Amino acid sequence: MGGTVRPDGISPTAVEAAPGLWRVDLQRQDLSVPGREVVQTRVEFTPDSPPFTHFHPGEEIIYVLQGTLEYRLDGRPPVVCHAGDALTVGYGVHHQARNVGPGVAVELATYVVEKGKPLLTKVD
Repeated sequence: MGGTVRPDGISPTAVEAAPGLWRVDLQRQDLSVPGREVVQTRVEFTPDSPPFTHFHPGEEIIYVLQGTLEYRLDGRPPVVCHAGDALTVGYGVHHQARNVGPGVAVELATYVVEKGKPLLTKVD
């Protein structure tokens, strides 16, 4: 997003993907499973980052590196994860994440997804 000021605590290589949501793409590799790839991304959330509902064409494996994040997965009660916690979001599950702590929160998101499909699809 052009002209956006980088908030304190956001990695210098991160790119703003949505308001208050910054991403650093780490790797993208084909897997031994035909038609699948792994995508690994560092996702950084400012405290004012608004959550949005979305899904992925495969599984998302989350490891919280810093801060506190609340995840809302369709059909389940909210889950709060702190640094050191992990969570898996199933294929196609509608979900959202939001920073519920005072500073920048960071997750390592590893996606095992269908190759050639959009990594993320927003839900209205």
